[in-house]
Amino acid sequence: MTDWQLFRAPALWRAAAVLAVALTAAACGGKNNVVPTDISQPDRYLLERGDEALKRKRWADAREYYRQVVDNYPQSPIRPDAKLGIGETYLGEGSSESLVMGANEFREFLTFYPTNAKADVAQFRLALCHQRQMRAAERDQTETKESLREYQVFFDRYPNSPLMPEVREKWREARDRLSMASYRVGVHYFRSRWYPGAVDRFREVLKEDPEFTGRDGVYFHLAESLLRADGTADKKNGKAQAIPYYERLLSEFAQSEYAEDTRKRLQALNAQ
Repeated sequence: MTDWQLFRAPALWRAAAVLAVALTAAACGGKNNVVPTDISQPDRYLLERGDEALKRKRWADAREYYRQVVDNYPQSPIRPDAKLGIGETYLGEGSSESLVMGANEFREFLTFYPTNAKADVAQFRLALCHQRQMRAAERDQTETKESLREYQVFFDRYPNSPLMPEVREKWREARDRLSMASYRVGVHYFRSRWYPGAVDRFREVLKEDPEFTGRDGVYFHLAESLLRADGTADKKNGKAQAIPYYERLLSEFAQSEYAEDTRKRLQALNAQ
């Protein structure tokens, strides 16, 4: 069995998706199957045509060119580039189905070409495929967690990659989404007046993600929860525990939407 045969996953959902993509490609341009007879390097010719179509966002055409390289030139040194290109077309399309297919392509690339010079690119794109499927903070965060897991693999395997600044930026976006999801749960507890639960949730956010960009809201609601906690160990020292969080909010987020209320709260507390 060839390595490309191993690429063909038997799952029915994937087969259906492949069939749908294949039918779309067939409808979009059978002309791409033609390679001039006087071309000395047909694999490179196809790759270049695929790259050109990719730049023009002609996803189906680009994918058709790339697949010809992968399917018909198993010994070509540019076969990994074509495999990576297939993943890029799915990522570019951006539909839910395409992102699943793209993640599979990048994962297969990393399995068969782990030492390739573009392995860091494939790992980044794999994380992006999951990140672009992230749901709103109030909803299930499975894809967010998957993207963070793949970003961590990138950090571990490619610490010297030139992609690192961009990857860290995207990682921060995904980490913020996960922290926001947890923060929103705390806000729900706060509004429901279950202050012990809110305190625990807000403290958890600050502990697990101290650089969360929305921590001004965490500071404010944590301080408010500490002040209002009733029947807990926090009641006696609620004021003393709350004030430092108000002060951190003003120190770190002078322009926060919570700044004005925080100033008023501190003035009232200090006047008591």
